[in-house]
Parts: sequence; structure tokens; C-alpha cells
Amino acid sequence: MARAFEKLSDLKVRKVKTAGYLGDGGGLYLQVSPSLSKSWVFRYQVNGRTREMGLGSFNTFGLRDARDRATGCRKLLADGIDPIEQRNAAHQRKQLSDARVMTFGQCCEKYIEAHRSGWKNVKHASQWDATLRTYCTLLWPLDVAAIDTVLVMKSLEPIWKVKTETASRVRGRIESVLAWATVRKFRTGDNPAAWRNHLDQLLPKRSKVQKVEHRAALPYSDIPQFMTKLRLRQGLSARALELQILTATRPGEAAGAQWEEFNVPAATWIIPAERMKAGKEHRVPLSQTAVGLLRSLIPSAPTGKLLHVVGHVFPGVKDRPLTTAAAMNLLKDLHPDITAHGFRSTFRDWAAETTKHPREVIEAAMAHRLKDKSEAAYQRGDLLIRRARLMNDWDRHCRSAG
Repeated sequence: MARAFEKLSDLKVRKVKTAGYLGDGGGLYLQVSPSLSKSWVFRYQVNGRTREMGLGSFNTFGLRDARDRATGCRKLLADGIDPIEQRNAAHQRKQLSDARVMTFGQCCEKYIEAHRSGWKNVKHASQWDATLRTYCTLLWPLDVAAIDTVLVMKSLEPIWKVKTETASRVRGRIESVLAWATVRKFRTGDNPAAWRNHLDQLLPKRSKVQKVEHRAALPYSDIPQFMTKLRLRQGLSARALELQILTATRPGEAAGAQWEEFNVPAATWIIPAERMKAGKEHRVPLSQTAVGLLRSLIPSAPTGKLLHVVGHVFPGVKDRPLTTAAAMNLLKDLHPDITAHGFRSTFRDWAAETTKHPREVIEAAMAHRLKDKSEAAYQRGDLLIRRARLMNDWDRHCRSAG
């Protein structure tokens, strides 16, 4: 038997075609608009003031639903709580909670932006963004507060054994982003990407699974013949590779060379720290052939005087330097079984096996840090004069008959 204040029926609610209010009792009304759309409202009094609270559309909430909602409101009133104020407060809490929610992807972007200016390598930011987007697709859209060890492992396990070096970097980057999110109060608790006493219990050490991949290198006895073929090639790719070989630098260091880095009359090249792998400025003594190569690239005035130039020594497209891929493409034709980076190994083997130059001079020429800390502590200078002799000897070997 219906209670006295339940005055409406499902049939009456469905069939009503007159605008106005139909009362069900207990403050619950069906509101019919002039356009005959229907919705539920709850009328009540608080401190002598009449208030009206919407309970939703009739299309969404039937009569029973509306009565349940009205009952909830009456219970709040019985406890001295204004239903409208309570709903507004809940809405504000949700808005505040939503404002504090950050996805892992948003945290990645914020972290990279916060650290961009402090990274010496200009490519660092793009590398971070690319690796996190590529290998953290599962984490990217999730609330950063919800990231746990299970989710981190799902991102790392598929690549830990097949791309160990990359996976290790990704883990470190995830850890840094989550640490940033914790400090910014977007998450709490331990860092699920931490290695020590955590992921090191779940994943094998990188050294245990990573395969050492040696760069394919040309035997030093074959360098003279190779350099002869290289010098016959036209184009900036060939000249960039030639400069790289003559200076024992890395492919990116040569391809990204800027004219402002060179003092051609003094036969020196200063590669700034932000372009070096170790993040330390590197002075390179230039051999006679290297100086001649650079002079051949500098445009001259009608009088024959060399003009002052700035910008990329080996310009690529869209105001960017030549990419390292250019040298690799050239090698596919000249010598497809070697890599551009492998010429550093060629130089190292030649210097160690055929010359009397000290090991520390050879290592300095390659911009390597000495592993022996005590030895490194005593080596204050960069051995430029002694390295100049080494590079001149290398130049002569490259121009020899083999």
C-alpha cells in the first residue's frame, strides 16, 4: 500500500501534457516545462527560506529513482544538512580533486620542460620525450598517482632483454618523472621505478643481459686506400666523414660542426661542452690536411681572400646540420660492412699498435675520461701539443701508400 505522500503513478507521469508542477508529496515534484520536457525537483525549507533542488531529468530518472533521491534529501535535512549546500560542497571537492590529478604523460611533459634549460645537450629533451612516449604508452594516459610496480614492470619487461640499454634509460627516466610528481604532491609513497632494493629484485642486471656490440671498424692498414676513395667523392657528406676521420671525433661532433668553433689560422677546433658526450669542452688540434679541407669549404671573395662565415660547416635541411645518417648512407656505397663510429676504433688500434704515443695522449685525443681516478687527478691539462703530434702522424698515415 502506497504511503500517503506518494500521489503520482508511472502512468500519470508518462501521460501528463500540461505545463506546471505535479506533487508526489514530501517535497517531490514533477516539473513540466512549456515545451513539455519533464524533470524532478525537491522543495524544502531551511531557516524559513524555501529552496528548490533539481533531481534530474525524467528521461534519466523514473518515479522510483526520484523518490529515492527525495528520501536522501529528507534524511540530510533530518540531520540538519542543507541538500543543496552538501551537493555544492561535494562538487567543489571533486573539482579540486580533478585539478590535482595529473596523468603520467602530463608529468613527463612538465618534467622535461622544467629541466630543458639545464640540459647541456640540446637533443636531450627530444630524446626524453621520444623514449617515454614510445615505451610508456601504457602509463601515458594514467593518473600518475596510480602508477605502481606492476605497471612499471609491464612497460620495462618487454624491452629489458632485447633493448637493454634503452630499457635502462627508460627506467631511470620513469623514476625521475615519478620523483618529480611526488615532490609536486601529485602522488605519494615509494617510487615504483627505483632500482636499488626494488626493481633489482625483479629484473636481471643490465650487465648480465646486455650484449656488447662492437662498432664495425676498418683495419688501420686499409685506411690510406679508403681515404683515397673518399677524397674522390663530392659532397658535404664525404667532407664531414673525412673531417671526422682526420680528427678522431664522433660522427655527430663532425656533422654538427659550427664555423664559430674553428680557429683555422691556429689549426684548432673547440667543440663546446653541450655537443660532447661527456659534457666537457674538447680542443682538437687540426692537421695540415684537416685545415686544407676546411679552407676548401670557406667561400672566397673575387680577390681570393677567404670570407668570414658562420653557422653550420655541413648544412643539412631546414637550417639544421647534416645528420649522421648522411655518412652512413655514404658508407653503404663505399664500404657497407663498417660504421662511421668505427673509425674511432681504427684510430685507437693504429695509435696503440704502431706508434709510441702514450696511452693518456691517445685517450685525450678521443675525448675519453681516464678510468684511473688518481691518474686523472694529476692530469690537469688536455695535452694539446702532444696530441697535435699524434694527429699529424695519423694524417700522414691516412695519406700514405699503405
